[in-house]
Amino acid sequence: MKLDDLRSWVFRMRGGIWTALALLVLMLGKPGEGFLTAGFLVVLLGQGLRFWAAGSIEGYRRETVNAAVLVTWGPFGLVRNPLYLGNGMIGLGWSLMSGLLAIPVFCGAFVLLYGFLIIPHEEAFLKERFGNKYLDYLATTPRLLPLKMPGWDRLKGPFEPSRLWNSERHSVYVTIAGTAVFVLKAKGVI
Repeated sequence: MKLDDLRSWVFRMRGGIWTALALLVLMLGKPGEGFLTAGFLVVLLGQGLRFWAAGSIEGYRRETVNAAVLVTWGPFGLVRNPLYLGNGMIGLGWSLMSGLLAIPVFCGAFVLLYGFLIIPHEEAFLKERFGNKYLDYLATTPRLLPLKMPGWDRLKGPFEPSRLWNSERHSVYVTIAGTAVFVLKAKGVI
């Protein structure tokens, strides 16, 4: 299998792969070993970032990469992949709840999946679709970790709250249910 084919497959299967990774992190957890409060706060911040990003972009929930416009404002002015950064924060929060063994496992898997497979797949599409406009954005905006605060003009932009119900409710349900399971496991209930 060629790398491009693997990246395309992982992109299509990212929801199922995310579920499998969450289950692995859950299985690594032991009651009493996690950091519940810190983990919960990181999960909240991650979901908040996803809300901000989802309200700033349209039509991101697809099996193939698609973009009608290049979104460079709001959280996309901070990093090029705020939805994935939000995912990473949620997963890191769950890992914190699970304990020390889960943290490096999650972080390593996240970097592999997103840093080497999913994000490069999207970037190839965006380079082809938007050309120099995307290359300029690429040069001025970090991929996943905000290394410095951009100017206010990069953070403000169109935000449509109605998109949250249409595009983000599934993620909220998964985040709430997942967080509840991680808390119950950390407390030794399950």
